[in-house]
Amino acid sequence: MRHLWAALLLVVTPAFATLPVPEELTLVSEHPVDGMANGNLSGLAWCGDALWAVSDREDDRLYRLEPGESNWQAVAETFVAPPAPDVPLPWGLRTRNWLAGLVRGGHLDFEGLSCDALGNRYLVSEAHASVLMVPPAAEAQWLALPESMVRQARASGMLLHFNSLFEGVAVDPAGERLWLAAERTRRGLVVLHKQRSSWRCTGGCVLFSEGGSEPGPAALASRPEPRDFSGLAYHNEKLFTLERQAHQICRRTLSNGEAERCWSFAAEALTDERRYPVSYGVAEALWIDAEGAWIGLDNGSLTRADGESRPLVWRFAAPKGGWGSTK
Repeated sequence: MRHLWAALLLVVTPAFATLPVPEELTLVSEHPVDGMANGNLSGLAWCGDALWAVSDREDDRLYRLEPGESNWQAVAETFVAPPAPDVPLPWGLRTRNWLAGLVRGGHLDFEGLSCDALGNRYLVSEAHASVLMVPPAAEAQWLALPESMVRQARASGMLLHFNSLFEGVAVDPAGERLWLAAERTRRGLVVLHKQRSSWRCTGGCVLFSEGGSEPGPAALASRPEPRDFSGLAYHNEKLFTLERQAHQICRRTLSNGEAERCWSFAAEALTDERRYPVSYGVAEALWIDAEGAWIGLDNGSLTRADGESRPLVWRFAAPKGGWGSTK
């Protein structure tokens, strides 16, 4: 069995080349968000003519972010989620998720948000390893995802630990391809393809999985932490992962999830006035477009050094040469 496990990990863990030192992104603007009573901004997506957000502490609403002169206002749009589907997670893990929902709120624990060209919003539930679709003018519904997806992910070492399940979701504009990001220990990417009204693993669900630890930016002065994904976005036939502990965004291939290029936002995130009293990052949400990146911060109940305690959205300019640059 040990030999079989080792062989499987070799299959799902590509031998990635060493990447160049990440270029620092330039911060264009910073937007404190009012109106999210429970905070915990955990997902961002540009749908139609607005940026939308979701909180992992609320199971019945999305927020349209309305720009203001200084702060942004979150305007709630409520929905009713049907009972979550049964997925092949072990009893102990499901129980811990349920108890966490009782204590902190948010039984569904929505940890990511994406949008297709028709305006359908896709929310990934970490607690249930499932995806809820919220159309702009219809009832919310859970996607019919195959049970084999969770089994394959767990066989590759993902989705084994509490609070380390799916943390990001991305969908292509046509709404025909869906990607999910597992958070950590092991982190990884899963892909599904739509066939009529259901979703299937085509040639296997797991793009890759990866273990190990790495140190954060030098400014954090922290010990190495498990490699993680805290957000996921699709743009121009590439995947982009938000890597919270490393304070970077990486562009990855659709074929196997290999990292092609990374960009750091550590220089802006870790200035003295923006520091939080923790040794880890708080970037949880990501959306990529041709002009730049939106990053959302889930600060929980923490207040940073300048006294700001609201959720925040950062706008970074695209790197020189655009997101497709190879230099």
